[in-house]
Amino acid sequence: MSSINTNNSAMNALSTLRGINEDLNKTQGRISTGLKVSSAKDNASYFSISSTMSSESGMNKAVNEGLDLAKSSFATARLGAETMQELGKKYMERAAFAQEVGVDQAVVQKELEALADQMITAITQSSFNGENLISTAGVAAQATKTTTTGVSRAGADISTTKQTYTTVDLETVAGTFKTIAGNIGSATTSADLEAQLKLAEAEMKTVVTTATNLGVQEKSIETQQSFLNELTNRLDSGVGSMVDANMEEEAARLQALQVQQQLASQSLSIANQAPQNILSLFR
Repeated sequence: MSSINTNNSAMNALSTLRGINEDLNKTQGRISTGLKVSSAKDNASYFSISSTMSSESGMNKAVNEGLDLAKSSFATARLGAETMQELGKKYMERAAFAQEVGVDQAVVQKELEALADQMITAITQSSFNGENLISTAGVAAQATKTTTTGVSRAGADISTTKQTYTTVDLETVAGTFKTIAGNIGSATTSADLEAQLKLAEAEMKTVVTTATNLGVQEKSIETQQSFLNELTNRLDSGVGSMVDANMEEEAARLQALQVQQQLASQSLSIANQAPQNILSLFR
């Protein structure tokens, strides 16, 4: 039956065209954004998971940036400690030279005091961003340094992981070296000289231990940063697999939908011409 009031063929063709246009708009949106899931309405589950993972990735990147600062502080402190260690070697050589009775201890004392002063200079200059891990003067008598190394999640709970380093005041050690130098300059017996040498050796061990610990801590931070970089890459890759559009598929789908759109438009045009055929019945 033909009717001039109701054109079922045109309505069907229009419905088909609307569906194709809707799919075409979605495909064009995926191509323009590169995302197949850009909002919760696209895929609520993937959107929720990817949002959480993207948040964790962002936090890991932020923590990694913070670790750059911490590593620089430890690297600067290590340089100061290693410089002090080199000066300490020279100090121990001159202190050993002074062990012989008859050596001009007053001259050696000046040499040792000059080395101690150089130690203090190296220590006070080993500051990064106002933080000095080998001098209490630069960190307001800071006993420890706590570094945030990452963020962990267990279900709905989130927490941070940290490393704590106990600082050493090498400026006090350098002061002790200077005191020992003065004692060597007024020592009169072999026993006195030997006692001061032993005291200097004990302080030297503290310097070596501090330099070693700072190097270990710096390396630990570098290792953690490498892990965070890999972890962030894995998270970003996982998010991408859920929300990124497959551009090859979308390109092929776009071509097909454009052809379907043209055919549907032609079909609608033909369906709209059907009522015109009724006029021939009245001729």
